[in-house]
Amino acid sequence: MKILVVGGGGREHTIIKKIKENPKVTQIFALPGNGGIAKDATCVDIGAKDIDGIVKFAYEQKIDFAVVAPDDPLVLGAVDALEGHGIPCFGPAKNAAIIEGSKVFSKNLMKKYGIPTASYETFSDMDAALRYLDTAPVPTVVKADGLALGKGVIIAETREDAKAAVRSMMEEKVFGESGANIVIEEFLTGPEVSVLAFTDGKTMIPMVSSMDHKRALDGDKGLNTGGMGTVAPNPYYTKAVADECMEKIFLPTMNAMNAEGRTFKGCLYFGLMITPDGPKVIEYNCRFGDPETQVVLPLLKSDLLDIMTAVHDGRLDEADVRFSDGSACCVVVASGGYPVKYGKGYEITIPDDLAAEVFIAGAAEKDGKMLTSGGRVLGVTATAPTLKEAIAKAYASAERITFKDAYFRHDIGQKALKALEG
Repeated sequence: MKILVVGGGGREHTIIKKIKENPKVTQIFALPGNGGIAKDATCVDIGAKDIDGIVKFAYEQKIDFAVVAPDDPLVLGAVDALEGHGIPCFGPAKNAAIIEGSKVFSKNLMKKYGIPTASYETFSDMDAALRYLDTAPVPTVVKADGLALGKGVIIAETREDAKAAVRSMMEEKVFGESGANIVIEEFLTGPEVSVLAFTDGKTMIPMVSSMDHKRALDGDKGLNTGGMGTVAPNPYYTKAVADECMEKIFLPTMNAMNAEGRTFKGCLYFGLMITPDGPKVIEYNCRFGDPETQVVLPLLKSDLLDIMTAVHDGRLDEADVRFSDGSACCVVVASGGYPVKYGKGYEITIPDDLAAEVFIAGAAEKDGKMLTSGGRVLGVTATAPTLKEAIAKAYASAERITFKDAYFRHDIGQKALKALEG
């Protein structure tokens, strides 16, 4: 089988490495891929948002199966375009990807179908939003409606901060048209949990839970990032919580999308908060999370490509989906200055004998050398029977990888360990 994976980050590298395990796979193309992915797939310089270019390449290469991994091409309709040319895909159609593409849509969906989430109001008029904030409780959360590279959510501690966030989105357009509409919602408290789930619109199979670490610095300090590390499973996601989520959130979301004529087939990401009133949805994503994928897929014991084709064919109920009982830890090694300003082009040295897998996110290949080309450069993932062992293995490996100005958090998984011990 000839496989095409759209995207070029650590998530895509993880997916490609897992798909390579299937003996039927003869060739994998990554569009655009990166300098690390090039060791596991043929990288082609076609951008993830170049839908026409992707379709043309896939059609000419007679691709047997495509995986559209990032949010942008999914929301733009890459799956519809590929399927329209006879290329089967893993990923939701455009009308289902709106569950991430529009926060206004997803909040209204949850309200309509009684899916637990934070109370909220939506606005398309800035003055109305500012007037609402005169009396809204604080802290509050201000969200841009559309895609914003994971940065379109601002937790405002004061009314002044909330109003500044509204103005930056709606007047200054810091997120472009993504901020033309906004959501202002209740600030929830409790442990956060990420759950990715395979679904074909008839069956929903959650994957192992995970815990992301969004802040740039130790102790959850500093700016929000795309994610500085993850662990799996998440100790706050007990069997009782999982059962409640399946009954009140997962299946109702699948059924709601069916009822709206927007059947979701692919990986549906549930960003949850375990509040004192029970689990609630913070956000949906229409694809694998990054870097959650880097701990979830290494724990998958079944064949990923077989699951993906079962999702496409509507026979997920027949698929073998099994996860290891062990734990995983991913430490993201970033460029100094990320997520604001950072240098590029520094040579990366990765020893061959690491006791962990390395998933490349932001690197380019030049003259046989791998050079940094992004803020989050790579993720170092270790698996082990216990979380404590997985964390120790991941850090022992991360410390041996070198490039100029490399930095990583030193407390990934510590909160999870405390929860396990407590």
